Amino acid sequence: MATTTEFRVMTSGAFTAAHLALIPQLERLTKARVVTASTSIGTGEMSISNRLKRGEVVDIVIVAEHVLHQFITDGLVLAEGLKAVARSSIAFAVRAGASKPDIGSADALRRTLLQARSIGYSASESGKYFSGELVQRLGIAGEVLPKSRLIGGGERVGAAIARGEVEIGLQQVSELLPVPGIAHITPLPPELQKISTFTAGVAASCPNPSLARRVIEFLASPQAADAIRNSGLQMP
Repeated sequence: MATTTEFRVMTSGAFTAAHLALIPQLERLTKARVVTASTSIGTGEMSISNRLKRGEVVDIVIVAEHVLHQFITDGLVLAEGLKAVARSSIAFAVRAGASKPDIGSADALRRTLLQARSIGYSASESGKYFSGELVQRLGIAGEVLPKSRLIGGGERVGAAIARGEVEIGLQQVSELLPVPGIAHITPLPPELQKISTFTAGVAASCPNPSLARRVIEFLASPQAADAIRNSGLQMP
């Protein structure tokens, strides 16, 4: 149960590391304990969208821009006070100790994916791009998708790579960087890269929208820039 002594945040995985680094500043700003209610867009009943639809009390939501606009359409997030807070790129990684994957060009990436025994991807923006666009553009969907595994339940793809459950995987750079046991976090080649903008908005269930808007202004300000860049994101 949320109280006036808590400030509740739901964020997709890409912004999680930056958010966690900024908690001390957020607590000084809000004069409340920051509760991180979610660190993944999620799937099923525990997805951010379903939790919002159930009326869970949340102050701000930070997700991919198009997802946030859908939340506004659904009445889950207020239209006022939106701010882009970061831009994110996608990368592949392998288990620590493995050779660096050759993905420096479209042809190299195609060869690497065809040769990989198994590939992990997420339920969020990077995974949707991989399964719904990238492998189609490379002309290898039929060969690659059957050996690819969706890593769900809010778990990071890097964790499955580190355990050796998949040979190679992709996710937002900021979601791979904090994961131990993986290596060679290599961005997609420029011609295949997908940059996503992550945007913060005030949840419709927020008990203090004016405070939430001040927090969002802070997240989009130069004061938050170092934590955002250090997490592997870019400023918008």
